[in-house]
Amino acid sequence: MELSPKTARQIFEDVKANPARARFGFGRKAVLINIDVQCAYTQPAEFKTAYETDPRQIEHINRLARGFRARQWPVVWTFVAYMDSGEDAGVWGTRTDTPDSLQNIKHGSRRATFDPRAEVQQGVDVVYNKRMASAFFETALQSLLVWHQVDTVIITGGSTSGCVRATTVDSLMRGYRTIVPEECVADKHESYHFANLTDMALKYADVLAVDEVFRWVEADVESERKGESGSAAVAAATSTPA
Repeated sequence: MELSPKTARQIFEDVKANPARARFGFGRKAVLINIDVQCAYTQPAEFKTAYETDPRQIEHINRLARGFRARQWPVVWTFVAYMDSGEDAGVWGTRTDTPDSLQNIKHGSRRATFDPRAEVQQGVDVVYNKRMASAFFETALQSLLVWHQVDTVIITGGSTSGCVRATTVDSLMRGYRTIVPEECVADKHESYHFANLTDMALKYADVLAVDEVFRWVEADVESERKGESGSAAVAAATSTPA
C-alpha cells in the first residue's frame, strides 16, 4: 500500500490537476439524479445527521434541474423514509435506535421532507422513496432510464461517501457515462468527502466542476435561441480553451 503525508483534499486536488486523466465524457442524453436533498441531511442547525460542504450546493442543483427540464430530460429526486416499525430499513437499521437513527426517518416527518430550497416540481419531476444507499436499488429508476434512452447519469446530493457513491458505482455497472459535479455533493467530514471523490474520479465517474456541467446541459437550449445546431453548441461548450 502506498503511504502519503497528504490530506484527502490534497490527493483529490492532485488527481484533478493531472492533464493525462482520461474521461468517460458526456453522451447524447442525460438524467439528473438528486440524492436525498432532504432536511435530515441539509439542515445542520436542526439535525445532527445533516452536513454542508458547498453553501451553494442546492442553488447549483436547482439550476441543473431547470436546464434538464428545458431540454425535456428527466429530473429525479430521491428521499429516504421508513415505516413506523422501521422494518423496511432491514439490518441497516439495527446498529442504533436513537431519534437520529436512519430507520427513524419516518414518512411525513420534517427529516423526510425535501429541503425547502430545493425546487422539486411535483408531477413533473420523478420522486422515488429509496430505502438503501443506491438510487437504483428496488426503485423504478432503471426502467425510467431505459424509457428515456439516456446514456449519461449526472448525480448530485449526499452523502458523497454513502448514497452518492453507491449510486455512482451502480450507474457505471449498468453501462452509463456517470458525472458527479463536485460542488453539488456533500458529506459530514472533508476526509470522507475528498477520499470518495478521488476514488470515484479514478474508477467510476467524471468528477467535474459544476460550471462545465452547466455548459453542457445548457448548450442545446442556448443553440436553439441562436439557431445553431445542437452538436456544434455542445462541442463549443465542452471544449477546453487553449
